[in-house]
Amino acid sequence: MNDYIDIIQRKRDGGHNTREDIKALIDGFMSGDLREYQMSAWLMAVFLKGLSLEETLALTDAIIASGRKLDLSRLGRRVVDKHSTGGVGDKVSIILGPLVAACGAVFGKMSGRGLGHTGGTVDKLEAIPGFQTALTPERFIGQLEQTGICIAGQSTQLAPADDRLYGLREVTATVESNPLTAASIMSKKIAAGAGVVVLDVKVGCGAFFRNKGQAAGVSYLMRQIGEANGMCVDTVMTAMDQPLGHAVGNALEVNEAVRTLAGEGPEDLVEVVMALAGRLLSRAVPDMDQQRAVSKAGAVLASGKALEKFREWIEAQGGDSSFMDEPELLPVAGYRSPVTAGETGFVQNVDALAVGRAVLGLGAGRRRKGEAVDHSVGAIINAKVGDRVEAGREIATVYGKTAGQAEQAAQAITRAYRFSGKQVAVPSPVLS
Repeated sequence: MNDYIDIIQRKRDGGHNTREDIKALIDGFMSGDLREYQMSAWLMAVFLKGLSLEETLALTDAIIASGRKLDLSRLGRRVVDKHSTGGVGDKVSIILGPLVAACGAVFGKMSGRGLGHTGGTVDKLEAIPGFQTALTPERFIGQLEQTGICIAGQSTQLAPADDRLYGLREVTATVESNPLTAASIMSKKIAAGAGVVVLDVKVGCGAFFRNKGQAAGVSYLMRQIGEANGMCVDTVMTAMDQPLGHAVGNALEVNEAVRTLAGEGPEDLVEVVMALAGRLLSRAVPDMDQQRAVSKAGAVLASGKALEKFREWIEAQGGDSSFMDEPELLPVAGYRSPVTAGETGFVQNVDALAVGRAVLGLGAGRRRKGEAVDHSVGAIINAKVGDRVEAGREIATVYGKTAGQAEQAAQAITRAYRFSGKQVAVPSPVLS
């Protein structure tokens, strides 16, 4: 007990915690010897005083050591993975996975659920009838061998300390810490066994990071952690000031992902997918540079092979793929409320955070961990930044379980829009 207090006190006073100190904290926390209020005190000390790179590496290693680490060497190829720091309308993984798998890479991802205004990939995939996300590590590896792609829910066998630490961070106002965030993300990625990871770091009002400076700091840490563990890590900064694509909400986003794989995706969404595909393929496929990788991904997308791979993947995880031909088979809430433009002009802004919160209020996300989500609700954001609109034109559509819910969300999305009398440039979604 006194040793734990000494470790906490050193960090509180701005001192250095050794690798042994940090391992003792994590081991004690998992065994119950270190109490939650003590770990909370240490997390707050870290939030205020920070961690050095050496301490951050030690924390990552201790979290990994709290569980199992997958060995994917039997696949004979480097497995690629992608992580997003979270945004509104972010269905990129659902498109990117089958695309790079159809290009010859092996895409394996263990994904989390959504919390707050940002959606989770697992929640979206569970809108597909029969689709299974709770897979054992053995089945995860087996499916990678069989189809070259698997996206599953986070296994409790991998980095279990992170789940408990994040639970404390949520209730102690210590989420916004670069070293804690970097250790959290990378511990799970390393434990899952991928050899190549591209990090989609979102920046903007609807993202975890509001500016490039914050994003650059955590990106640097994650690259350092990955490289120290023999992993190839790259980062791409993408914009999250307006929703990505048009659809926001679980089933609606799955349908948009399918349309994108069929060659009918929104330009901003396709641009982000191609940027990430280029980074992944150029690092995973021998003798393929960035330019050739993007060209390859574009050709595969146009050929329909990525859509075929998507169908194969969905069926391999127990899903009914018939919704790809009959989109109405996915759940859509029965009450529709239009959002109309209040003036003629150009869309200057569509506040991603406001849209995300409106859809969260419909039930598409969860405010607390463990809450159920409604796969059928959401919004279609038809008018994006740079689009010209006429007063009274429908610029978005809300789908809710009740008329009151739908109307309330429509009012919130109306307030998310800003217009200009002058032409507005269409922003690039890829920042670096």
